[in-house]
Amino acid sequence: MSPLFRQLHHVCVVVPDLDAAVGYYQRLGIGPWYDYPKGDPYVVYEVADPVASAALRYKCADLDNVQLQLCEPPLRDCPQRRFLDEFGPGVYHLGFETPDLADAEDRAAVLGLGTIGRGHRADGSGFCYFDTRAEAAVVLEVRRTAGGAASH
Repeated sequence: MSPLFRQLHHVCVVVPDLDAAVGYYQRLGIGPWYDYPKGDPYVVYEVADPVASAALRYKCADLDNVQLQLCEPPLRDCPQRRFLDEFGPGVYHLGFETPDLADAEDRAAVLGLGTIGRGHRADGSGFCYFDTRAEAAVVLEVRRTAGGAASH
């Protein structure tokens, strides 16, 4: 059995102004940027505030070895907004690819990791965020890319 957090897919940075952040990264030569691709609807969707979650704005850039995500949270209460308000801009979570999302969630539960949000699609793709900030200094996420590909 492979380690749960082995294949880094992306690093997500929470920012107060998505357009300004993208502009800055572009000036550094990082890009191109694109909107986070919304997939098929979730058949399981457990987040604190679905309206706030839907209002999160993301831009992504695929680097040679990892995806960089920038996230601007809405003014509504959500984990990303609380992080930004308390700590300012910074790395909010690390996303790890997994071949089997349900298995990854089961394995995380055995490790004592609490879930702070999750979504599953009919094709087996989706995400699960774990409450790991206190011990890991960052939220850890497992995700399965649509089609099972581990691309970014």
